[in-house]
Amino acid sequence: MKTLFERLQEYGESDYYGFHMPGHKRNPVIPGMESMFRIDITEIEGFDDLHHPEGILRESQERAAKLFGAEETCFLVNGSTAGILASLLGAFQEGDKVLVARNCHKSVYNGIYLGKLRPVYLYPEVDPDTGLNKGIREAEVRRALEVDPKIRGIVLVSPTYDGVVSEIDRIALAARERGIPLIVDEAHGAHFGFHPYFPASANEKGADIVIHSLHKTLPALTQTALLHFNGDRVDRERVKGYLSMLQTSSPSYLFLTSIGQCIDLLEREKEELFCSYVDRLKRFRESFRAYRSVKLLETGCYDPSKVVIRVEGWTGKQVSDRLRKKHHLEMEMAAGTYVLAMTSVADNDTGFARLEAALKELEKEGPKKAEAKEAKALEALLSGGGRSSIREYDSFEVETQRKARGARRIRIEESGGRVSLEYAYLYPPGVPLLVPGEKITKESIAVLQYYKELGYAIHGLREEERIEVLGNGKDILCDGKEFIG
Repeated sequence: MKTLFERLQEYGESDYYGFHMPGHKRNPVIPGMESMFRIDITEIEGFDDLHHPEGILRESQERAAKLFGAEETCFLVNGSTAGILASLLGAFQEGDKVLVARNCHKSVYNGIYLGKLRPVYLYPEVDPDTGLNKGIREAEVRRALEVDPKIRGIVLVSPTYDGVVSEIDRIALAARERGIPLIVDEAHGAHFGFHPYFPASANEKGADIVIHSLHKTLPALTQTALLHFNGDRVDRERVKGYLSMLQTSSPSYLFLTSIGQCIDLLEREKEELFCSYVDRLKRFRESFRAYRSVKLLETGCYDPSKVVIRVEGWTGKQVSDRLRKKHHLEMEMAAGTYVLAMTSVADNDTGFARLEAALKELEKEGPKKAEAKEAKALEALLSGGGRSSIREYDSFEVETQRKARGARRIRIEESGGRVSLEYAYLYPPGVPLLVPGEKITKESIAVLQYYKELGYAIHGLREEERIEVLGNGKDILCDGKEFIG
């Protein structure tokens, strides 16, 4: 059976002339993009339709399900975000209570808002040695379910951006006992299950819906992802209905081809690829065991593909700037006290050797005076995903409160005790420190100011120095008019 890519190549070299989209007409009018234009088409005869797959795309999705250990798989061309939103909207009803890890990605919060869901937050504990959050434990989930039996589902992120893994198999069992679904944002774990060095996938551990970003840890184009179904606790057709609404009606065949080629590659060469990859990772990690200043952070259960690097006395931004400017090594993320290097099967020995040499140089230099005050404690607050926040209103209630009480913009340092109307987060990792409807605490302000002083951009705020909050009594609205509550 020919792959989608092979069919597109044949079509691109044929004499078919298209009086249809896209506008470039497979005519390479822009130099350098010839190969892409030739295989970039729309839904024409013989190439299937992502929104109603019956041919080659359906076959490719079935191959993906088998490869990733799922019962059914849908291709995503709008990233994992589309899959997360569709899952939350399709699996739950308006007003449902949902148990949510507070360190989830912002797309989960957007889904909660759109679906008018009522989150019950699980706050991950913080590892005192690393300052990173730990995974969510079964005991925490069972405790929350006992306290509130009206909870209708569970939403977790595992692994986190930093590679921390939760007790998915045990939590899945707790969910099954309650008859409620478990949705796992495993966007950063698409490589799970392909080698025993890595954790097993949430598909194998009993999750009802699992979302993978192919492009994060596997060789696929940015924006490509997968949504997997297992079991019967979720109405699959309802989720697919929302997926059809949320994904573009003109899905890119470049993206679809990228997904198909990634699946084809893994089917043919996963053992060879992953054995070489794991060997590189093991050798790299082992070389830093005896270092004093440079440490590779590891929590109790983690994804070893995420190389989390802390250099004593250095801020994450200082390390990132040094690696970029002097060694031309671009890190995935710089946090307050560490940097994250993301690796994959596509890395090579040269890349690992360059990073090792650069870090050895930092080890020889030894610690320097850090710019961050109480950095690890503040890092822990952010890692915990706003542990210090207090929810006053669910996000979908905020607009009603805005109309009733007014709104104003004030300086961040003066916002303590007020209710936020805006998100505040770093991107990456995209975990909100503040969510609309939450009361702003002095701890939240401290973290925002800390990252601002380090030169990080705080996303979600419309103004850099100010935050929009609910009005109290007589306040000034954002349009400058006076409001009396």
